[in-house]
Amino acid sequence: MATLEIDPRVAARGYAHPESLVTTEWVAEHLNDPNVRIVESDEDVLLYELGHIPGAVKVDWHTDLQDPVVRDFIGPEQFAELCSRLGITPETRVVFYGDKNNWWAAYAFWFFRYMGHGPLSIMDGGRKKWEAEGRPMTREVPSYPRTNYPVPKPNPELRAFRDEVLAFIGYRDRQKVGEPRGALVDVRSPGEYRGELLHMPDYPQEGALRGGHIPGAANIPWAQAVNEDGTFKSPEELRKLYESQGVTPDKEVIVYCRIGERSSHTWFVLHELLGYPKVRNYDGSWTEWGNVVGVPIER
Repeated sequence: MATLEIDPRVAARGYAHPESLVTTEWVAEHLNDPNVRIVESDEDVLLYELGHIPGAVKVDWHTDLQDPVVRDFIGPEQFAELCSRLGITPETRVVFYGDKNNWWAAYAFWFFRYMGHGPLSIMDGGRKKWEAEGRPMTREVPSYPRTNYPVPKPNPELRAFRDEVLAFIGYRDRQKVGEPRGALVDVRSPGEYRGELLHMPDYPQEGALRGGHIPGAANIPWAQAVNEDGTFKSPEELRKLYESQGVTPDKEVIVYCRIGERSSHTWFVLHELLGYPKVRNYDGSWTEWGNVVGVPIER
């Protein structure tokens, strides 16, 4: 990956990969930088149209990143077309931000990294912090010259599939045959983890037929990694949070949630901010696991 300019305000915090995080101040200073593409990705798919950071383009997690038929992401060819349409080259630094404390920004970041794009960052604090600081917003949708983004090769080391998770927790042919190979992290709310809820509180309780968690998973809700304003906690606080639950950098780690967006946030914390070398996101998460016949579930 090419050397990226590091936001000095982030560098002072001591994260493992400070180039992966920028402040709202840094973004404000680079609004007209032709080598930077600011991307908004939200849960609320209409929020961008109500106002966004000047020059930012929209990536809709559902229509832009998901295959319309298969329960999977778009393929490398479609990813190349998306980047070409947004005026992104392999050298463009893509800076993501969004609502919900950057869940979907982290989801898009993880997917772009999975697809092999190198220069990536998240704006710390997301849309909430930008608005709270009274920074400029616009409804004007920018247009950038089309590029010819090459078809990438996905990085399988960043993604986990159901059968890989079964093997990871020591199951073969749906029978327990060994011990877990590493640390499994369930980033959902405690109610979801215990099987009392199928979705977060205050959301429709749908998407899975069974509640509970994958055997052996530690429950470390994603929100424990952020401050009240949505910015990430210090490296010292984050290390204490995860290492106290046995999630240490010497272990292989798999994270999951309900559909992969909250676990992408935790993947970002572990892989990018703390520098854990082997972290995978099980994006099938509980909507897959809670609907599969015969897989082990704990409550």
